[in-house]
Amino acid sequence: SSPEPRKNLDYYHSLVLKTVLARQNDITGLIPSTPSSDHAYIRDNTYAAMCTWALALAFKKVAEEDQDRARLRDLEGRTIKCMRSLLACMMRQADKSSPEPRKNLDYYHSLVLKTVLARQNDITGLIPSTPSSDHAYIRDNTYAAMCTWALALAFKKVAEEDQDRARLRDLEGRTIKCMRSLLACMMRQADKVERFKHTRQPLDALHCKFSASSLSPVTGDSNYGHLQFDAVALYLLALAQMTASGLVLVYTAEETAFVQNLVFYLDAAYMTCDYGVWERGDKTNNGQPELNSTSIGMTKAALEALSELDLYGSSGGCRSFIHVMADDSQNCAAVLDTMLPRESCSKETDAGLLAVIGYPAFAVDREELVASTRNCIDSMLQGRYGYRRFLRDGYRTAVEDPNRLYYEPWELRQFENIECEWPLFLCYQLLDAQFADSDERADRFARLLDRLALLNSDGLPQMPESYSVPGHLVAAERAAPGSQDRHPVGALPHLWTQSLYVICQLLRDKFLRPQEIDPIGRRLGLEAKPDLVVQKGRNLIDEAIQFQVVVVAEDAKIRRTLETQFGLKQVQDFAEMYKETKIRVFPAKVLSHFYRHLGKCHQLGLSGRQSSEVGILATSKLYIVGQRTVAFTPQFLDHHSFYLSLDLDFLLDMLRTDVAFLRRTWSAVGRPLFIIPVYHWYFNADSSEQAPSLYTTIKKLQSGYINGT
Repeated sequence: SSPEPRKNLDYYHSLVLKTVLARQNDITGLIPSTPSSDHAYIRDNTYAAMCTWALALAFKKVAEEDQDRARLRDLEGRTIKCMRSLLACMMRQADKSSPEPRKNLDYYHSLVLKTVLARQNDITGLIPSTPSSDHAYIRDNTYAAMCTWALALAFKKVAEEDQDRARLRDLEGRTIKCMRSLLACMMRQADKVERFKHTRQPLDALHCKFSASSLSPVTGDSNYGHLQFDAVALYLLALAQMTASGLVLVYTAEETAFVQNLVFYLDAAYMTCDYGVWERGDKTNNGQPELNSTSIGMTKAALEALSELDLYGSSGGCRSFIHVMADDSQNCAAVLDTMLPRESCSKETDAGLLAVIGYPAFAVDREELVASTRNCIDSMLQGRYGYRRFLRDGYRTAVEDPNRLYYEPWELRQFENIECEWPLFLCYQLLDAQFADSDERADRFARLLDRLALLNSDGLPQMPESYSVPGHLVAAERAAPGSQDRHPVGALPHLWTQSLYVICQLLRDKFLRPQEIDPIGRRLGLEAKPDLVVQKGRNLIDEAIQFQVVVVAEDAKIRRTLETQFGLKQVQDFAEMYKETKIRVFPAKVLSHFYRHLGKCHQLGLSGRQSSEVGILATSKLYIVGQRTVAFTPQFLDHHSFYLSLDLDFLLDMLRTDVAFLRRTWSAVGRPLFIIPVYHWYFNADSSEQAPSLYTTIKKLQSGYINGT
């Protein structure tokens, strides 16, 4: 009984064009509310767009002829044009207080090119730290690449003109070239990575600086403190962040294998002494490495950031993922928590820890520990011109003998209260305030940085390396610490400080948001995670502290014994488990064999993971190997590894300990899976008398509560 559809749609098409869209501007797509006015209201235009969109939906159902398809396309285009013009109008007023965006980005582009990238080698992309030297440090170049990448992210949001798109491409290219050149420098020392995995000796460590022009080493193995875990970890952390943002820095299978081996290079950082962020090891400059909180913290952040990361971005596959054993990062976390706020045995604390508790590492998950560490650094190291690196630091002071590398312990007292102060750490404090959205703190540190910046011939701010007390004022400064004026010493601009300063300013002027330079979400570690609570009957159960315990019998005979004498129901043996679930269960040593094959590369002479240790976090989840799903029993249950594993009471005590450990440290998605195999040697299946400790433990597991979990 209804009229022919096409006739009605022709009518409504004419109705909309001659009434709703009659005054639509051909260029902007907006519709003034009256013929005599140019004022277009958001509300009116939104309703008009909804009307046009509705008519387009009607045409979409009958668009079989060319005329109807043309009308559909026209209506959709008019809708899109109107909505996009409204969006553009609002975006222009996103921050009325900020200056015009293009003008400021031009300024920052010039600032980066003339300060951070002024000495960048055109061929290699590396940046020497000083004009008079060809030495390019991993740490300095990584921060420079992070600065360039941050500016590229800012340009990406406004790259509508050809000039902006060209600058965006240039900045991304400079970032990629610098990061890939650092990777090439380290890959040339793949033999050292392989040796270090076996020896853990400083002489086998990767070099921390290279020639900016040739990518070759610039010092001998024994002539410099090359073992610096924090530098390699910082590079891997930046690699992960940039890859997560969409940049592809790794191109080949050999490069992927090398990055995987860098993970194995770092996995024992929590128990290996290195020379630390300041490259000299012990505070007395005696050439001895020591365990450093900065290295452990940066390593923890890098391992967590790289875990299950696809280095090829959206174009990758199973062979381009990086695998990290969760227990390695947890070991770093445990050691770091016990050391902070101390830096090492010889250093009470260190301003370099600001990079560990804040940007870029965010390596500490306990808010009270972050606060206590920051307060300790503020109270012991803060000055008028920045922060001292550590107490009694003689580097670049007026009384230091530049011809001597080492000090006698009793000589350190001459540097007390006259240590150089570094603006670098004000940048870290400003970044922390910006990430915490603390405007008052951010303004305070921003004003300090503006006061300490020195202008170059182009009027651009440059951050000096440090500020030192002049020689003739040393006595007065010792008598009244903080009373004397200081003068800048060292590199100008200091590449590391200048790079962080630019990032700070981009955040300060709202060209970037903190989450844009942290796409992985490292900053979220301190945020409270909601407990997963479900209701069963009248009881509320906290899912956050639950995990799954599976008791598996060795064979059918043990299964029947567990059912009849221990009261367990629906017990499976290994064969039944595989038959019903297709999940195979292996001992932990099999997982260690799998990890030995990760990162294997004959072309580079790399062999994969060397350690056979497998922690409880690694064995508490399922794995997909090829087309198979596999699970693993905890390593302490392997009775072939150590004779104590034949003591049933010892095993059950370890079970309760690991349950408590999992409850405290598990942070992965889903519940942990704890598989307990029951073997023949645990008890005599033919006897009516069974092991009382095993019986008690199984009963506790049946109750759903053991050792506080």
